[in-house]
Order: sequence, then structure tokens, then C-alpha cells
Amino acid sequence: MAQNHYYIKDHKFTAPSPEPALYIVSTPIGNLRDITLRALEVLASVDVIACEDTRTSGILLKAYGIETHKTSYHEHNAAQKSQSLLKDLQAGKSVALISDAGTPLISDPGQRLVALAADSNINIYAIPGASAILSGLVSSGIATDEFMFIGFLPTKANQREMKLRTLQNASQSLIFYESPKRILKTLEVVRLVFGADRQICLSRELTKLHESHYRGTADEVLAELSAIDNLRGEMVLIIAGASEDEWDEAKVDALLVELMGQMSLSKAAGEAAKLTGQSKRELYQRSLQLGSNG
Repeated sequence: MAQNHYYIKDHKFTAPSPEPALYIVSTPIGNLRDITLRALEVLASVDVIACEDTRTSGILLKAYGIETHKTSYHEHNAAQKSQSLLKDLQAGKSVALISDAGTPLISDPGQRLVALAADSNINIYAIPGASAILSGLVSSGIATDEFMFIGFLPTKANQREMKLRTLQNASQSLIFYESPKRILKTLEVVRLVFGADRQICLSRELTKLHESHYRGTADEVLAELSAIDNLRGEMVLIIAGASEDEWDEAKVDALLVELMGQMSLSKAAGEAAKLTGQSKRELYQRSLQLGSNG
């Protein structure tokens, strides 16, 4: 097998040949230097790199002199391309999966391919690295001991508010992705649902030249962002969890009723247990009572 190479500041490195497997490789979320040596070795030595966008990934690969064959893998071709890549893996080839930025599968395509590989007993290795979720959380000043990643909220206003209302009394810190086009409207709903005094942090352009963090109450952050013209950049929103004394019987009942309208009683009780820290069994019994009274 031919030796493969990559470069760091004009220094040439030889990449060891990896075993045939699927490698889930995290890539930088902004700053191209935020990539691990192991990630570079894998990308330089696998048989093929499945990229969300070959043009975007090409910038990173060119920066390190990596010439591995690329193929596109995104939400619109995942069904067909997953089967093709699975055949490569079954034939003993090594495949690296990357997204445009950060860790694949987290609000990015890849789940279908990983599931197929797992079902086919293909070895799967995660190559850890940059993550907007963790970067936003640890720099927020908000509690990190328990957190819940939600991802992108629904685009429709009523669905967005409904989703946030199911989370308003969660004790964990909540992590969301949001676009600059919707952030002000989202913060208005956050203020309405969580209260103007709930602590939040909005991180923008993480690891990039214009990285910015806006910390304070929902009211304060909304006012600060509203004063910025032409707001840009990818955003991570962190909302502090509810304090323990915010839960009372009425709020628990309201949460259960909200969840029961969207899922089975058992699932509603389980979801409420995650959010409140209370017993799923007791919440299920309460759900039965609420259902019979309804």
C-alpha cells in the first residue's frame, strides 16, 4: 500500500495505514488549527472521506496537504450513498465520515451510515475533536454538571414556543443551535416562557476571529443583540436550568398535560422524569390520574 502524508507548517508526516473501519472524525468548527493529530492521520490514510460538502471540506484538507479521495454524503443523498459506502466497508476499505464542521451526526448527517455499519458488525471508531455544544457550554458560565442538547428549535413560531414550554422547568442546562435570522424571535419566546430573569448565554462565531459571548438575563441579552446591525454567525444558546424550588405540583401537572398531548402516557412520564428529576413511576401514576380527570 502506498504511503500517505499530511503537512503541518511545511513539515511532512507519514500517516500509518488504518484498519478497515468507519471513522467518525470531528473537524474544526471555525479555526482550522483546532484539529487533532490523530484526525489528520486518519484523514490522510483512509481510502475515502465522506464529506457533507466536498468544497467546504476541501479547504481543510488542502490546508494540511491531504489528497485522499472525497465523496459527498449529505441529507439529500444519504439513502443511496450509505449503501455505497457500506459496500466499501464490507469490501475491507476504510472510510472517514466528516461534516462541514464539528462532530458528525450532531445536527448533521451520518446517522443512517453509522446504523448500517453497526448492524453489519463493521468496526466504528470516533475520532474526537471540536464541538460547538461543549465549547459554548464550558464558556457560558452556566452550570455544566447536567445538561441537555436540544439542537435546532422548530422554525414555526407556535411549534417553537410549544417546544420551549415543555422544557421551561427542566433542571438541566439547555443547549440549542440557532440561526442569526431567528435568534431575536427565539429570545423573545425564551423571555416569555422562561421569564425575563432566567440566565442565558449566547455564543456566536465560536473559535473564529469575531467570537462573541453575550451573558446575562434573557432581557439583557435580547437588548444587547437587538442593538447589533446585520447580526451574523452560527450561534449556540445556553439556558440555565430551573432551580429546584421552581417545581411545584401545579407545574408538574402542567408539564405532564403538555407532554401527554404529544406522546403516550409512559413516554410522557419518562420525559417528565428527565426534566424534573422525579420518579417516573410516580409521574406515570399522576399521568393516569390526570388522564382520568380529563
